[in-house]
Amino acid sequence: MTNASDVVGALTRRGWTLGVAESLTGGAVAAELVRVPGASAALWGAVVAYATPVKHSLLGVDEALLAAHGPVHPRVALQMADGVRRAVGVGRPADVGIATTGIAGPDSPDGQPVGTVHVAVVTPECSVSESFRFDGDRAEIRSSAVDAVLSLLRRLTRE
Repeated sequence: MTNASDVVGALTRRGWTLGVAESLTGGAVAAELVRVPGASAALWGAVVAYATPVKHSLLGVDEALLAAHGPVHPRVALQMADGVRRAVGVGRPADVGIATTGIAGPDSPDGQPVGTVHVAVVTPECSVSESFRFDGDRAEIRSSAVDAVLSLLRRLTRE
């Protein structure tokens, strides 16, 4: 089974709902999840917050954090994951939020190395971020980020 199939299954068994916040992956995480038959049992929605101000206005990422560190930071990923739970909420926040932020290249707007990626997962049980430095071209870095966030979610939802 793929990570996407595994996480949809695990979320469905737990009765947990999911919101997805994406920056550098531009909707690729949500696309991977909706390939799974039955994804609608868990996935409530997704937000592509590509521009930095959208991370604040829609997902509630702290403006001071963004000003101090920019949008590519582990705490930004955590706040995106937490904020998307409310952004896609239907009468209540989604149970789980996941997020990706990073620099896919070819250039870096803020001097951080191309391939720098932060992913985060917020569940009712924990909040976790992981940081990576992926090699490859833009497409490979984005694909690695999708795999990284789904792998993290898979590990955290194992029963």
